[in-house]
Formats: sequence, structure tokens, C-alpha cells
Amino acid sequence: MNTPNHDMNEKICVVTGAARGLGRAISETLARAGAARVYACDINMAPAEDWIDGYHNITAITLDVCDPAALSGLNSRIMDEHGRVDVLVNNAGITRDALLEKMTESDWDRVLDVNLKGVFMMTRAMLPLMKLQAKGSIVSISSVVGTDGNIGQSNYAASKGGIIAMTRGWAKEFVYGGAQIRANCIAPGFINTEMTQAVPAKVLEKMTARIPLGALGEAQDIAEGVLFLASDRSRYITGQVLKIDGGLVL
Repeated sequence: MNTPNHDMNEKICVVTGAARGLGRAISETLARAGAARVYACDINMAPAEDWIDGYHNITAITLDVCDPAALSGLNSRIMDEHGRVDVLVNNAGITRDALLEKMTESDWDRVLDVNLKGVFMMTRAMLPLMKLQAKGSIVSISSVVGTDGNIGQSNYAASKGGIIAMTRGWAKEFVYGGAQIRANCIAPGFINTEMTQAVPAKVLEKMTARIPLGALGEAQDIAEGVLFLASDRSRYITGQVLKIDGGLVL
């Protein structure tokens, strides 16, 4: 018999990039774990139409993480509806891969805007709602590319490395005055999502061969890591990077 998971214990959660892939798995996991409300945010929520109605405690929000007006509106809505935020998961991200000589300024700017500036802006918008209770957990999705680099991903690596640097600063900054607002990162490796499913089979085989555990990770593997860092089970962990990569980077 399955035992209900109450790790979220009526917490108010916000997840970006939530319509599909990692964001969907994270949103569903937090909802199943007892969250009072999960605000599932994405610039395009259409892919969520086939699953989100199955959860009474998930609210779909169409949102651009780089739009100050939209973020202000979300802050006001959550304040009116719940008066606080307990968990923020910064998951929204994009890729525009190219070798450096072929990477355009547009490729660079768009990836840094969404992946790095978006995390900054979203966290800045939600932080006041955590400060009201001087407690909360911020989990930002980085990447092993942000810790160890990758060919053809200068922009992506810079954005994901920047998330780690910001997170470590926030872990020190957000506890000022005795607050218990924690900030951590998860650095996924090769995960079985729509992005990797589009990779040619031979390339995918080479990728998988590099993983000591011998398989791609699943979105649920990342979601379980988020659940741990979002919950009070990790109450004494902050400023850390949890690699979930099957041993890819050791």
C-alpha cells in the first residue's frame, strides 16, 4: 500500500517552466506531496492542458519570467490568495547551441535573459513573500554544463554557472537578520526529456555510454531531488549544488 507523501505539508509553491518536461514532473511531485497550492508557470501553458486538470492543487499561470509587470502581478495574486510563498523552483530555461564562431549575439542574449536574468527576476519577485515569514526554500535548476562546460554551449554554460554563483550568494544574503530562507541548486546530467529525445540515436548512445550508471536519468529523478531540497527534510542544507547525473561528472 502506498503511503501518502506529506513532505510539502500545505506549502505554497511556485514552479517556472512548468508546462512539460522537468517542470511538469516537479509540479506534479510537489502537488502529490501535499502542497496546498502549486503555481505552475510557463510562457506557454498549452502543453499542460492534458495533465494539469488532474490536480486540484495546481494553478496554471501563463508567465514570461523576464516580464516585470507579469511578475508583479503574480506577486500580488499570491499575496491576495495565500499571503506567502514557501517554495520557489526556478526551472525555466532554453538552449541556443552553436560553436563559438557561429554563435550570434541574439543566441547569447536570449539564453542569458531566460536562464539567468529570469532566475534573478523571479527570485526577486517572490522573495518578499518569503520574507513575510522569514522562511522558505529556493531551488534553481542549473546543469552539469554549468559546472564542467560543454562544446557548443558557451551561452548555456555561462547561464547555468551564473545560477550557481547567484545561489551561493543568496544562501548568505537571505539569512540576514535570522531568516531561514535557503537557496540551493540541482545540476542535472543527461535526462530523458523531449530535448534529448530529439538527439540522433548514435549521439544518444555515445552520451549514455559516458554515464557510469548506464542510462539516462528521468524527469522524476530531478523532481525527487527538488522535493528533498524544497522540504523541511533538508532544513540544514543551503548554498549547495546537488548533481543528479548518474555519475557523469565525478
